[in-house]
Amino acid sequence: MSLVLRNLQRAVPLRRVPLRRRMEVVRRILGVQKFDLGIICVDNERIQRINRIYREKNIPTDVLSFPFHEDLKAGEIPQPGSPDDYNLGDIFLGVEYILQQCTDSDDYYDILTVTATHGLCHLLGFTHSTEAAWQKMYQKEKQVLEELGRRTGARLQPLSRGLY
Repeated sequence: MSLVLRNLQRAVPLRRVPLRRRMEVVRRILGVQKFDLGIICVDNERIQRINRIYREKNIPTDVLSFPFHEDLKAGEIPQPGSPDDYNLGDIFLGVEYILQQCTDSDDYYDILTVTATHGLCHLLGFTHSTEAAWQKMYQKEKQVLEELGRRTGARLQPLSRGLY
C-alpha cells in the first residue's frame, strides 16, 4: 500500500525523497509494507498545537503518533478485517523542532529517519511508559536501524537510547 509523505511547513527546507526511501525500507524490515502510512512534517507551531490538544503538553516536540489500530501489543502486526483496515495511522514529525535539536555532527535526514522509525514503532504498539516497555521498544528500534544500516550504509542509533 502507500506511504503518504506530506510537508505542511515552510520553516525548514525539506527534501522528501531521502526520508521516503528510507521509510519504505523500514516498512519492509518491519513487515508492514502492505499497510498505508501517513508521515506529516510540520513546524513548531503546529506540532505544539497538536501536542497541547492530544497530550495536554503545550510545548513543541519531535514526533507524535496516531495509530489506526489502537490496541496492538508491542510489535504485533495488525490483522485487517477488511481492505479499509490496511492502515497503520499517522506520524507527525516536528521537523523544525528536530532541526533545532540536531548538533553540528548530526545528519538531519538521519535524525528524521530515526524519529520517524520511533513513531512507526509507536504505531505498532510499542511504548516507553515503563522501563520494561522501553527496553522492548529500544531493542526493536535498534534491530530495525541496524538492518537499515546494512541495507543503506547509514549508522543510526535509536531515539529512545538512554531514556531510562
